[in-house]
Amino acid sequence: MSETAAPMPYRLAIFDFDGTLADSFPFFVSVFNQIADQHGFGRIQAGEAQALRHHDLRAIMRHLGMPAWKLPLASRSFIALMRENAARIPLFDGVGEVLHALDRAGVRLAIVSSNSEQNVRLVLGPVLSGLFTQYECGMAMFGKAGRIRKVVRRACLAPGHALYVGDQALDAAAARQAGVAFGAVSWGYAPIETLRKMAPEREFGMPSELLDILRG
Repeated sequence: MSETAAPMPYRLAIFDFDGTLADSFPFFVSVFNQIADQHGFGRIQAGEAQALRHHDLRAIMRHLGMPAWKLPLASRSFIALMRENAARIPLFDGVGEVLHALDRAGVRLAIVSSNSEQNVRLVLGPVLSGLFTQYECGMAMFGKAGRIRKVVRRACLAPGHALYVGDQALDAAAARQAGVAFGAVSWGYAPIETLRKMAPEREFGMPSELLDILRG
């Protein structure tokens, strides 16, 4: 009688950045109303940010009266402000150690983020930045799926060997469209209860658990 083979560990770990590796949500909240005033959509009222975390981006845009054409403008403004304040943006505790451990174990690392590559590298610093073999950054918020496919293709791997790790429902949807597994983190923008509705293949309760990527 043949034995069932154990699942293969992932050979390519693709990471979202904001809310996944970098704890940028407090900074985002601190500058949001400045951006809202600049581009003419609704402000987030005191105490409202936490409630909005339970909604997807399109629902939040409707709530704020933000038309879709203003999203790229608002994103560029946030990226510019973050570039000026990169020193204020920390990585989540333990992220650096995990990235080094994954790299030592032979897992290839990549970034797919709507933030700019410059910002990602500034926050990661030169040592951690050097661990990543591919950067696909600066795309539209709804344009990640194509970039994930591009990263997998360049890595010369089957999609089943890749995992996209993120903190929002948009990340889960992009992974599905790209044909790769999704790993949901519990410490980012969206609550883990919201991400569980997307049926992630992996769930990580704290950054140290990202080492489970090494296990089948």
